[in-house]
Amino acid sequence: MSEYRVQVSVEVEGFLDLLDVKSRRIVRSNLGKLGVDPYPGGGVGDKERLVVEGELVYRLHVGRMYTAFYVVLEGEKVVRVFELLPSDKAHKKYGY
Repeated sequence: MSEYRVQVSVEVEGFLDLLDVKSRRIVRSNLGKLGVDPYPGGGVGDKERLVVEGELVYRLHVGRMYTAFYVVLEGEKVVRVFELLPSDKAHKKYGY
């Protein structure tokens, strides 16, 4: 299986910068695992396929604290993480 490059948006980087060192390390480690297999049912992590505003996206729960939303650009072998939120805010925003 080929690996994917994991890219995070500027907004996600900004969110990560606000976290304490331990939380930042845990989140980065979990996001890094998306490079092995970003799809639900494969690899590790609690991943789910969603349709948000008509677009196919994926979400990854990071522990019980955070939820990352991402898209997979298969042709480029890129996983682009576009949003990272505390889980309670993610559920309110996306209803999942």
